[in-house]
Amino acid sequence: MLSPKSLLTCRFLMGLFALLLSRLVTRNMIRAADEPLTVSVESVRKTHDEKQLTSLKEQLEQRVAQNSSDAALFLDLAKVHFYLLDVYEMHKDKKAAGAAVDRAIDAVQRSIQLNDKSADAHSLLADLYGRKISLGNAMFAGPKFGPKVKEENAKAMALDDQNPRVWASLGRQYLMTPKMFGGDAAKALESFQKSLAIDSSQDETWVWLAKTFQKQGDKTKARDAVQHALSLNPQSHFATATAASLDK
Repeated sequence: MLSPKSLLTCRFLMGLFALLLSRLVTRNMIRAADEPLTVSVESVRKTHDEKQLTSLKEQLEQRVAQNSSDAALFLDLAKVHFYLLDVYEMHKDKKAAGAAVDRAIDAVQRSIQLNDKSADAHSLLADLYGRKISLGNAMFAGPKFGPKVKEENAKAMALDDQNPRVWASLGRQYLMTPKMFGGDAAKALESFQKSLAIDSSQDETWVWLAKTFQKQGDKTKARDAVQHALSLNPQSHFATATAASLDK
C-alpha cells in the first residue's frame, strides 16, 4: 500500500502526464489545421477527379471538426460535396447523388448560420435546391424547392449584385424553371452574359450560356460558347458533354 506521500506524488505525475498529453494533442490539431490542403477547391472543380474530391472532403471534415465556427470551411465543404454530386450523376448513381446534395445543403446552411452575409453561400444554396428538384420528382420537388431557389437568389443579389456567381445562379434559375412558373430563356441569357461581363474566366458559366443558346435553337452560338469554355478548362466534363450533345 502506498504511503500518503507516495500517493500524492503519483497523482501529481499522472496530472502532469495528462497536461502534457493534452498540449501535444492541441499542438498537433493546430499544426494539421495550418497545413495546406493537398489540392485546392478550385483545382478539384476543374477536374472533378473523384479521388481528389474524396480526399479533400475528408481533410475539410477534419478541419470543420477542429473549428466548427469557421463559415468559410463549411462553404468549401459544401462545394466539394456539390462537385461529388456531379460525379455521382455522371456515374448514374442516384442514391449517392441524393446523399451528396443533402450533405452539401447541410454544410452550406451551417456556413450561412455562421455568416449570413455571404452572397456566394446563398447562391450555392439556391443551386443546391435546384438540384434537389432535378434529382426528385419534379411534380412534388418543384413546388417545395422552387420558391427556396428564388428566395436564396434574391438574398444573394441583395448582398452583392456585382458577384458573377450570383448572376450565374440567377441564370440557372431562369433556365431550369418551367415557363409556367417563371422560367425565361431570354432572362437566363441576360443573366449569364452579365455574369461573364464581370468575370469572363468562368468556364462553367460559358457552358450554361451555350445551353441557353441551345435551348433557343442557336447551335452556332452554342458551339462558340462551349468551345470558349473548353479553351478555359480543357478538362471540363460538363463542357465536353455539352459539346457532344450539340453534335447530335
